[in-house]
Amino acid sequence: MNTAFISVDIQNDYFKGGRNELYHPDQALTHAQEALELFREKNLPIIHIQCILLDEQATFFLPGTEGIRIHEGVKPRSDEKVIVKHTPDSFFQTELQEHLESIQAKRLVICGMMSHICIDSTVRSASRLGYEVVLLDDACATRDLEWNGAVIPAQTVHDVFMASLQGTFAQVIPTSSLRDMI
Repeated sequence: MNTAFISVDIQNDYFKGGRNELYHPDQALTHAQEALELFREKNLPIIHIQCILLDEQATFFLPGTEGIRIHEGVKPRSDEKVIVKHTPDSFFQTELQEHLESIQAKRLVICGMMSHICIDSTVRSASRLGYEVVLLDDACATRDLEWNGAVIPAQTVHDVFMASLQGTFAQVIPTSSLRDMI
């Protein structure tokens, strides 16, 4: 099966010193690096999604800032596709679908940031478009959320979104299980 790797929004603003630091982004980065190296080793297609927010209300991923740069740890090589998006969904008004069709991808291995927004919307769109989706849960990160005056810890947010995607929209696995699949 033609399998492609999609790394979503692993950008500087989500790391220490960034405008929207996440909970344990370095751990997610380490696992994303493992997956990226496996795809490079097997010479399989790799796509990096980069978010640049154009909304005047945006507080991070601002055009022209260091925060929009893809993290050095997963920096794209010249032969790897980079697709810029302006919304949470990596498919919405981008060339991602067209590119995946051109390389005849049928299965997508997805990881990145944030679990509850861009990963969730991208995985659901990929599933709706008919792709078999494998989501690397330990290569994703998010942050604490607030609801009704209560703080919902990032780990809880992450776990709830992984559980909601599992089965219906994706096969959610740890990165350590990836080698046996591709």
